[in-house]
Amino acid sequence: MLALIDSNNFFVSCERLFRPDLAGRPVVVLSSNDGCAVSRSNEAKALGIPMGAPIFKYRELFKRHGVVAFSANFELYGDISERISTLLTSITPHIENYSVDEAFLDLDNLDIKDYTKWGRAVRATVLQYIGIPVSIGIAPTKTLTKLAADWAKIHPETEGALHWPERDEGLLRSFDVHDVWGVGWRLAPQLKAQGVFTALDLSRMDPRHAQQLMGIHGRHMVYELGGTRCLPLQQRTKPQLVISRGRQFGRDTSDISVVEAAVTTMGVRAAQELRREGQLAYGIGVSLRTNRHKPGYTSSFEQMRLVAPTADTGVICSGLVKLVQKIFRPEYSYHKSEVYLYDLVSGTVIQTDVFGQVDISILERQAACMQALDAINAKHGPGSLRPATEAMSDRWQPRRDRLSPRYTSAWSDIPQATLSAVSNARIHATTVRASKSSGLDAAGS
Repeated sequence: MLALIDSNNFFVSCERLFRPDLAGRPVVVLSSNDGCAVSRSNEAKALGIPMGAPIFKYRELFKRHGVVAFSANFELYGDISERISTLLTSITPHIENYSVDEAFLDLDNLDIKDYTKWGRAVRATVLQYIGIPVSIGIAPTKTLTKLAADWAKIHPETEGALHWPERDEGLLRSFDVHDVWGVGWRLAPQLKAQGVFTALDLSRMDPRHAQQLMGIHGRHMVYELGGTRCLPLQQRTKPQLVISRGRQFGRDTSDISVVEAAVTTMGVRAAQELRREGQLAYGIGVSLRTNRHKPGYTSSFEQMRLVAPTADTGVICSGLVKLVQKIFRPEYSYHKSEVYLYDLVSGTVIQTDVFGQVDISILERQAACMQALDAINAKHGPGSLRPATEAMSDRWQPRRDRLSPRYTSAWSDIPQATLSAVSNARIHATTVRASKSSGLDAAGS
């Protein structure tokens, strides 16, 4: 049996965690550059605000109904996600962190007599220790756990957890085929043209026909809806072949120093991930793009192969800046950049070429420097030590005018509680009453 732990309206729930005054109010979290709604509270959904709604089209509605909008605080969301994952790992080590707000658990090695009670207990534990509401779907396959969690999310009588009944055709019939994991709006019209309108219809489809229409994952869908597991838990992902980072600029720019700073920042993030994965990169690349929604759209790309593989932030960022200088054109106004690290190899297995160009001692010194760099930034906060080019300009940064504090990742942003005189008097009165009831006076206590 598998379980899916799905955090409800995750980004909004993270914001509410430190703003209890927002309970019951419509709240949305916005995408990069504060453009669109990417997370909505139930109250915001009830107002008809769709996922991906451009904020400029809904300004009047926001004002009329007092909708609270936040810029995406990914530092906060990532930290809360890690806390949830750590808590779930204490329940079972067999966990797949599928996304920032979803995790699959393998329950086969747990002694669970009542899956529904177990699910409700886990939900209560996450709410108590982390403060985030979750919905839990329990079923023999990943696809069914998705449907079960979706059902639990919108049906209060489940108390946030649903154990999918065996061969329950009624539940399958209640889901539109586009709600099935892996179908979505792209494949749904093709399926409906074939007379497949519900999850039940899809479960009855000939697996061979499903594969012809949707590829091998179509066959897997049919089997999974029937209770046969095709998608195993993936606890350890395969080493990545490419690591990339890309961001839109806060505003289009023709200033090369702004582009260099942006590319350096992305290079820092990519190098950090490279080290976390225990890998080294032989190749680096940069792409620059203008705004595709404006006349004269253009893009350019350049790459280079390094003399030796590395995970050194300085080496990587220096190379990326050289690539920017090679492809940058001052007559263009750039909208977005991306960086790529490719030809990745394990940091523990390095092969020298016939000329012995890879100096292992240099790699060891680089590794020691990066270990010290990561330790300092972990202790004093991200960006405490960073390349000078990155610090040259923050003008490329996306707009985040409604950004909440970094409550859990910056000492300066830790929430402060103020004790009022009234509250202090109440505490004192309670202490006196408790002391008298125990036979002690206030002074003696």
